[in-house]
Amino acid sequence: MTDCIFCKIIAGEIPAEIVYNGTHVTAFRDINPVAPVHILIIPNQHIDHIRDPRAFEGELLKEMVQTANEIAAMEGIAESGYRLLINYGPDANLVVPHLHLHLIGGKFLGPMVAV
Repeated sequence: MTDCIFCKIIAGEIPAEIVYNGTHVTAFRDINPVAPVHILIIPNQHIDHIRDPRAFEGELLKEMVQTANEIAAMEGIAESGYRLLINYGPDANLVVPHLHLHLIGGKFLGPMVAV
C-alpha cells in the first residue's frame, strides 16, 4: 500500500528507530510511547488489520509474538512483565491501518481500563 506510513518505514522512506528487522516482521519504537518500552511489531507485508485473513496465513502471528518476547528480553522487561496489544477498529483507536502488535512495558501498567 503506497500511502501506509508503516510500509514506508519498512521501505526506508520514513525514519524510525528499528529494533528488529527480519524476513517477515519488523519492529520499531513507537513515536508516542505510553511506557518506557513501547515497540511496534509489524508484518513486512501490508495487512490492514487482525481481521484480514492474510494475518492467519503461515506462522505470521506466531512470529510476531515470538519477536515481541525476544525484544522484551533484550529490553530487560521479560521478568518484570509487559503487555502485548493488537487494536482493531475506531473504538479501539486503530490509528494506522496496518496490522501491528504493541509491546508495552518498563513500568507498572495497572489494569486495562476503558477511559
